[in-house]
Amino acid sequence: MAESGFFPNEFNKEQDPSSPETATANHLLSLPYSSFSDRLKITALHLKETIVKETWGSSGKHLKDYTMYTGALGTAFLVFKAYQVTHNKNDLKLCKDILKACDSASFGDRHVTFICGQAGVSALGAVVAKQSNDDNLCDHYLKRFREIKLPKDLPNELLYGRAGYLWACLFLNKNLGEKTISSALMRTVTVEIVKAGRKMSTRECPLMYEWHGKRYWGGAHGLAGIMNVLMDLALTEDELEDVKGTLFYMIKNRFPSGNYPSSEGRESDRLVHWCHGAPGVALTLAKAAKVFGDDEFHKAAVDAGEVVWERGLLKRVGICHGISGNAYVFLSLYRLTGDVKFLYRAKAFASFLHENALMLISEGTMHGGDRPFSLFEGIGGMAYLFLDMIDPSEARFPAYEI
Repeated sequence: MAESGFFPNEFNKEQDPSSPETATANHLLSLPYSSFSDRLKITALHLKETIVKETWGSSGKHLKDYTMYTGALGTAFLVFKAYQVTHNKNDLKLCKDILKACDSASFGDRHVTFICGQAGVSALGAVVAKQSNDDNLCDHYLKRFREIKLPKDLPNELLYGRAGYLWACLFLNKNLGEKTISSALMRTVTVEIVKAGRKMSTRECPLMYEWHGKRYWGGAHGLAGIMNVLMDLALTEDELEDVKGTLFYMIKNRFPSGNYPSSEGRESDRLVHWCHGAPGVALTLAKAAKVFGDDEFHKAAVDAGEVVWERGLLKRVGICHGISGNAYVFLSLYRLTGDVKFLYRAKAFASFLHENALMLISEGTMHGGDRPFSLFEGIGGMAYLFLDMIDPSEARFPAYEI
């Protein structure tokens, strides 16, 4: 592999993406959107079959990894997405079967979040059961969810901490009704997150957190992910001000390039991933622009998007640290601004993947992920993006944008 972590972006940024005369060497990108999305849909459904065969067909009920991030729950999440697009009842049944195995595998596990723990299994299980009109099964998963105990030493970040548990609560309330998980329970956890952040605050930054000895800034383990979840919760005025101040601190201390450090004091301007760098921060800032109605957040979100456009065609395929995840930045900015330029950019990244990813992975030029069929590291994320591109106004970064 070449030294650079990303491919040069050769898409013509000077072209007007809304113009019918827009020409491109990439045939798929030049198609009308309906034809483009049809092509992506066909490919996504083929990929889904391969992913199911590799992650479920060979393992069946004996799961080594049940998680959303790299395991079978990620496959269930993809299959459920396919059902939402095609309404194929076989996908719904398959999703329920995978979830049943994940439920058994996750029982008693100490991890409690949506992406990497029991909460993801129970929350998705309840939603899928409701979609199947199986009230008894839905009640089973909700009971499982309510039995989850949060350890006192739980961190606060998204993948393994309190923010990841609260995201599961938000997912349930969005899909099953606002009172599914009580506001009192969510408030208790929210207070703990704010309290921990204030304890580590600095004169410049109202909220700060540590995970494994580092004060991370990104979506997976740091400030961006935690602020992203907090903005969806009921906060007091002073808590909102702390979130706002923390985000302003991040904007003020970004790199001259517009990218963001992976952690406090980190001077290496290298990573442009959802987990570390501008992409995860961009998604959070786009939400902040809506929550606070502040032009500075709007501008900062767009500025972070420029970093992703320039340096985001990564030599990796996945959602967490790959092109698939980075494409969601443009979908989020498209929803925020209504500017067709951002839809064009999402289309460009998706086109690059569609035309090149499998070939580049096979020849070793692109990293296919340590778990190559998983949702967050592998081609599962690419398939999910392709399905999301069918209706870009409703696209959401999996397990991050609610």
